Amino acid sequence: MTDVLARPTADAGADGPGRPLPDLESDARIRADDRGHVFHSWSAQAVIDPLPVAAGAGSTFWDYAGNAYLDFSSQLVNLNLGHQHPDLVAAIQRQAGRLATIQPSMANDVRGELARRIAAVAGDGFEKVFFTNGGADANENAVRMARLVTGRRKVLSMYRSYHGSTGAAIALTGDPRRWPNEPADGSTAKFFGPYPYRSAFHSSSPEEESRRALEHLEQTIVLEGASTIAAIVIETIVGTNGVLVPPPGYLAGVRELCDRFGIVYIADEVMVGFGRVGEWFAFQAFDVQPDLITFAKGVNSGYVPLGGVVISDRIAAHFDTLPFPGGLTYSGHPLACAAGVTTFEVFERDGILERVRDLGARVVEPRLHDIASRHPSVGDVRGRGLFWAIELVSDRETREPLVPFNASGPDAAPVAAVAAACKRDGVWPFTHFNRVHVAPPLVIGEDDLLRGLDVIDRALSHADAYVR
Repeated sequence: MTDVLARPTADAGADGPGRPLPDLESDARIRADDRGHVFHSWSAQAVIDPLPVAAGAGSTFWDYAGNAYLDFSSQLVNLNLGHQHPDLVAAIQRQAGRLATIQPSMANDVRGELARRIAAVAGDGFEKVFFTNGGADANENAVRMARLVTGRRKVLSMYRSYHGSTGAAIALTGDPRRWPNEPADGSTAKFFGPYPYRSAFHSSSPEEESRRALEHLEQTIVLEGASTIAAIVIETIVGTNGVLVPPPGYLAGVRELCDRFGIVYIADEVMVGFGRVGEWFAFQAFDVQPDLITFAKGVNSGYVPLGGVVISDRIAAHFDTLPFPGGLTYSGHPLACAAGVTTFEVFERDGILERVRDLGARVVEPRLHDIASRHPSVGDVRGRGLFWAIELVSDRETREPLVPFNASGPDAAPVAAVAAACKRDGVWPFTHFNRVHVAPPLVIGEDDLLRGLDVIDRALSHADAYVR
């Protein structure tokens, strides 16, 4: 089985640019321009060497030396419909030909249609969508709404989380990217979310983990002052910080706590929304309904920057006669929204949600458990749909991570060796701390999916060498 998007060939065609011929002259020029003039995010500028990318199609991209890479990270877990999907490209071209941009205070057909479609799949109780440029400003504006509606200031979030790099979003973030940005928004507080494999609550089962994590969250609410808390922000499935799937009852318990204390529940669906786990929104797999839903990435596969907040009717009504004090010049950009509308059409026509659920349950899950059974460096595998994590350890008994928390340089060498082996074998992996994540485009063909998992299987021999 091949990609939903037809496999590329050596020649350009309707489905993408095709495999480019080696072009070392262009490679050298692009490297020189990049190193001379581009300032990269999250990086020490003098020690990075970004790969010049020539083209992509489906689940594959190529460098200028002609090397092909199976994209097992969907770039930044946003390329849900793959590289150069012909329908998305055509939608952007058509929209650019008739109306390239228009200010957000005016009505626009694709903007309105996309908002209607998003509200429809969000479920009952959601009718309005506020568009942003990406996930960070979606979370910023969701927090702003919660504060205005409740008249409170404080927001709670998990230690193992990432919510963006803007002011409030980085303050909400739990992972080490927050540290050099402090002090940021001082009206935030952190709590431990459930993590059965490394339970902070000494739990012996997922159900016990859920119960004890909710008791901890309730204590945090009480000690922080329930009357001061506007919102709790939770990645429905924690993304970069572990692919942590909530145990049974946890999200329903969060909903109950929010209702009891008058707190707004914000579901950060930036990474897991729009099909990543086989649902339009991941919270729909857990029988719970948030008050605000933030999204970006998969809404249009990042072809043009787009994010937003889906607003419950109760919160939207607060602003019927009171102006919302926020806005963005490019909110609901027509090119981005045109690609978003077409994303819905492709999902429905090609049965994307169904195929993600099928591939996750039938292919990925059993294959990862098989890999875990044969590699002493694998401590845990977890996930759903096409979103999984392989957690690596140096000792299965003690569960000591293969590399230290926030490792860099020589300390990170074991996982770096795994990543390098994957790249040599034609797979571009997603690694973070002591984990390898599996997050390919949702259009990946079964043969390519199995090939990528085989490459990871072989690469894990490098991790095994560090097991004590």
